Amino acid sequence: MGFAIRTERLRKVYPSSHGDRAALDDLTLDIPDGRVYGVIGRNGAGKTTFVRITSTQLALTSGTATVLGHDVATEERAIRVRIACVPQEARPLYFLNVEEVVYLYLKLRGLDPAEARARTKDALEQLSLTEFRRRMVSHLSGGLRRRVLCAMVLASDAEILFLDEPTTGLDPIARREVWHAIRRAVRERRTILLTTHYLDEAEALSARLALFERGRLVLEGTPEELRARVRFPYRVTVQGPFPASELASYGRVSAIEGGSLVFAREAEARELARTALERGLRVSMGPVSLEDIFLDVVGKSIEDEGPGAEPTA
Repeated sequence: MGFAIRTERLRKVYPSSHGDRAALDDLTLDIPDGRVYGVIGRNGAGKTTFVRITSTQLALTSGTATVLGHDVATEERAIRVRIACVPQEARPLYFLNVEEVVYLYLKLRGLDPAEARARTKDALEQLSLTEFRRRMVSHLSGGLRRRVLCAMVLASDAEILFLDEPTTGLDPIARREVWHAIRRAVRERRTILLTTHYLDEAEALSARLALFERGRLVLEGTPEELRARVRFPYRVTVQGPFPASELASYGRVSAIEGGSLVFAREAEARELARTALERGLRVSMGPVSLEDIFLDVVGKSIEDEGPGAEPTA
């Protein structure tokens, strides 16, 4: 297994009126090639800063970062011809139609006209944009513009695709279409660096995950490895009356509508489920979700505001 992106003690400090703030702090990370690597965290956790540094859009403060073996600080040109990026704040050119935007992007990347047209047609079909191909970008909704950006990058021949919250603002069907396109890119042995606020998306797509909090790496591994590292790897939902004092003996208890949610170790989770069923209560049991892991490690929901949005300059 090779590594597409490697960082060692990476640090980025933004000057501010309240003193210098580290957006990334002592970040050491190895991202394998040919897979989806998910980066999750709240606003201000450092996700976008990480994407901008590794895609050569932003200078690091200290440490090192290499992409496909090239140093981001000294070999930007060698990196840029081999990557493609959907930045969080990107907007497609408003004065072109959908087909022209994708085709022009591929031409600027050096593809010959025939291949650029074939790739454009294929990408528009993948993301259900064919019916909009002649529509001016300026007349599209925000969600459709985001899909156009995804089509541009996914249609490219880039070895690494940087997707910074690519499905923000998309409806569930459009999100799934982007997911299918991402999976196809992985089958082509391309590497995807994905940042997202949607934990179901991160879990569904990512071979490995990194959890950032306040610029630091908190957890890293496969979804299964992350589950194994939390205190309570199973969740049991009990619908109906069950004494709270008794539930507490199995694990951590949270009240939910109509019953209780208990986080427990496997043996205790199985015992609780069996006991609840014997009492005629409705029970569901399974491994914790990525959202449960996030709450357990960070202590807050991913929707809770972080220390502030990351600077864009």
